[in-house]
Amino acid sequence: MRWWKILGLAAFAGVAATGVVVVRAERRRRAYTPDEIRSRLRERYAEAVAAPVVPAETPRRRLLPWRRAR
Repeated sequence: MRWWKILGLAAFAGVAATGVVVVRAERRRRAYTPDEIRSRLRERYAEAVAAPVVPAETPRRRLLPWRRAR
């Protein structure tokens, strides 16, 4: 067998394995009932609202030597 045939088989196996992973994740995602999804979203929202908001510091502008404040 030539190297390109082996490479092609490896690529095919990789695509098949990726498809299996995607299908499993999709099945897991669709297994939730609408009530479960709603409750999870409400929990996440409550956590986000309860988290303290830390304001970001504004960076200090560095003046160039020829543009110093007077």
